[in-house]
Amino acid sequence: MPIIDLYKHGEGRSNLAHFAAMATLANLDGVLTKEEKKILDYFAGKLGITDAEYKEVMKKENKYPIESPLTHEERMERLFDFFRVIISDLDMAEAQLHMVETYAIALGFSPSKAKQVVEKSVKIFSGKIDLDDYMYLMKK
Repeated sequence: MPIIDLYKHGEGRSNLAHFAAMATLANLDGVLTKEEKKILDYFAGKLGITDAEYKEVMKKENKYPIESPLTHEERMERLFDFFRVIISDLDMAEAQLHMVETYAIALGFSPSKAKQVVEKSVKIFSGKIDLDDYMYLMKK
């Protein structure tokens, strides 16, 4: 099932889609390091991923293809949804931020724009802003 289909079926499925994308990115080279596993475990906890979902996503034969949204607004919505869930304590390690930047690149942002968007999101995100305010702040 393409990851994009998961985003269309409620919050739990959306969280699974975010996690599946992160796991796919971590496994691109075919090797999951201890640090990558630790980061995935962190995001699995933040996103409410069950053990069964975790195991399913991590199966080698069950790769979820990443399909980036076509429009900038859709990319921003996807990142907004992701940050809304994971930024509750604003205490992410550098390696976790790097993984989020990689995710933003997979969504279709350029590497420099991904870094900028993630840095801005971490600075402004309180978990209680709505999408319109987020879009406005990201444009500034």
